[in-house]
Order: sequence, then structure tokens, then C-alpha cells
Amino acid sequence: MTTGQAAAGVALPTLPDDLRRREAHAPVVEGEPVIAILARERHVLDRANARQGRTIQFYDDLTSRYGTRR
Repeated sequence: MTTGQAAAGVALPTLPDDLRRREAHAPVVEGEPVIAILARERHVLDRANARQGRTIQFYDDLTSRYGTRR
């Protein structure tokens, strides 16, 4: 790598919008069975964990393509 190449840097792709989204807790409805609320909350957690997995894959793809700076 030459000095000019190092100074030019790398144009990284934009982060997909869904990877920036935060997941809200499942709504709690008064009088509803706790098990139903828990089931919805677990579904929300599953979506958040899947998003985290996509974020990790996105980062891993970047580092394999461009390397890391340490």
C-alpha cells in the first residue's frame, strides 16, 4: 500500500436502516394473563437478537473486505 492509498481511506457502505432501529418492549394490557405478556416480550427479544446477528454479519463482511485498523 502506498502513502496515497492510505490517505485516501475507504468509502464504507451505509449501515442498513433496520440495523439502527431499537425494539420497544411488548405492551402490557391490564388484566391480561402474564404468560401472554411474557410470550410477546420473548417475540420482541427474538427480533432484537436477529437484528444484532445481522449487525454482526454486516460488520464481519466489512472487516473481511477491508480489514481492520489496529
